[in-house]
Amino acid sequence: MAGPQTRERALDMQADEDTGDGLQSSHRMLSFSDALLSIIATVMILPVTHTKIYPEEQFDTTIRKLLATKIAVYLMTFLLVTVAWTAHIRLFQVVGKIDDILALLNLACMMTITFLPYTFALMVTFPDVPLGIFLFCVCVITIGLTQAVIVGYAFHYPHLLNQQIAHSAHKAAFRQHILGIVLRGPALCFVAALFSLFFFPVSYLLMAMVIFLPYISKAAGWCKDRIRGPRDPPTQSLEFFTFDLHEPLSKERVEAFSDGVYAIVATLLILDICEDNVPEPKDVEEQFHGSLVAALGAFGPHFLAYFGSFATVGLLWFAHHSLFLHVRRATRAMGLLNTLALAFVGGLPLAYQRTSALAQQPHEELESIRVSCVIVFFASIFQFAMWTAALLREREALHPSARFGGQEHALMFAKLALYPCASLLAFASTCFLRRFSTAIFHLMQVTVPFAFLLLRLLLRLALAVLRALRGLLARPVGPELSDQGAADARSQLLPAPC
Repeated sequence: MAGPQTRERALDMQADEDTGDGLQSSHRMLSFSDALLSIIATVMILPVTHTKIYPEEQFDTTIRKLLATKIAVYLMTFLLVTVAWTAHIRLFQVVGKIDDILALLNLACMMTITFLPYTFALMVTFPDVPLGIFLFCVCVITIGLTQAVIVGYAFHYPHLLNQQIAHSAHKAAFRQHILGIVLRGPALCFVAALFSLFFFPVSYLLMAMVIFLPYISKAAGWCKDRIRGPRDPPTQSLEFFTFDLHEPLSKERVEAFSDGVYAIVATLLILDICEDNVPEPKDVEEQFHGSLVAALGAFGPHFLAYFGSFATVGLLWFAHHSLFLHVRRATRAMGLLNTLALAFVGGLPLAYQRTSALAQQPHEELESIRVSCVIVFFASIFQFAMWTAALLREREALHPSARFGGQEHALMFAKLALYPCASLLAFASTCFLRRFSTAIFHLMQVTVPFAFLLLRLLLRLALAVLRALRGLLARPVGPELSDQGAADARSQLLPAPC
């Protein structure tokens, strides 16, 4: 049996051979691509957060409609970027190694992806002008065509393919399958680009279909199988190595993309502080008589909102990290729920902007708190749903050591339920305790971190209280009930009469 040192020498020899042939491992390129895609998906929120609402403007129906439209378009474009990221994962399950040509083609694909935030900014700034939609669709089409060129190049040189495919007798079927995945979204966006020229609302509908098409096709296939009954397996089966979007994603790449989103959201918060909360020297001299401390004191609510928002981002990441410690692979449902959770996490800079503006527009504080509570609620409730989905498919999704149940599962549910419950409480305060809603919201931001620290102790206390209550309810009330219970037990032990 070969030992670890022998395997390491074999891997080193293989790496030396690949380097000599001009081949490279794709790991570093994939890490770069995941980081870039997570940045692009997250900065989509910037045109929404920088929506100018002047102090003299009322938070009326027009402003609400404007913000709601921008948030809806942001969510759609965020999910479209994650569709491109998913296709990238499937593509590099096919491509095992890269050379200089493939690396440059991937850079061309990434360059096109970096242009998406600009087209999105045009879409939300000029919602009635179809040029932004057209340019966004053109970018998506270019991304798909570039990925199709990568597929064609890799299959032309089979030594670049995954070893399982390189030695397969059905390479043509694999190539057709992966091309269907990378070109499905761009094909719909091509139709959306055409509709944008004369009736752009249909374009939004078609772009939304790109997001949910894999799940619609999966549901349609399931219904078709139920109606027609079981069918004979195809002659060229792809079960040996499949790339369907409903298959589990790589846990490592899901974690890398998710960590990138959380890190960038936290960074955007401090960038806003650096941009908006550094006083001008002239203002310090004229308004605060040269006292920088007094000038910084005027930004107190902004700093409070920053620390509360950063704590929220950090603790949501902590909950995500705790969840994925037990996850072996991300199922289709978990991937969708994780994407939705990340989309709302990306909206947390908007929550920060709204709460930091309370001092400037105190009459709009209820609306600002409601926006923040809704974003935090959805960002956390999708994490809770992801853990539930993992438990429903625990043999496929969880490590064997994580199928323990009991107190540890209860602890995980408690971690993931903290923010949904806290945000619902803060939102309810805007309806029933309007005078104290701001204080309750900031109190939530301060107390939830301490609740995370004390969670295990609080859970043990809660379980002890439940056991005590169960014991009290199970205890007989009096001697008559005790005698009746003993008689019932004896009657159950006696044989039934013939």
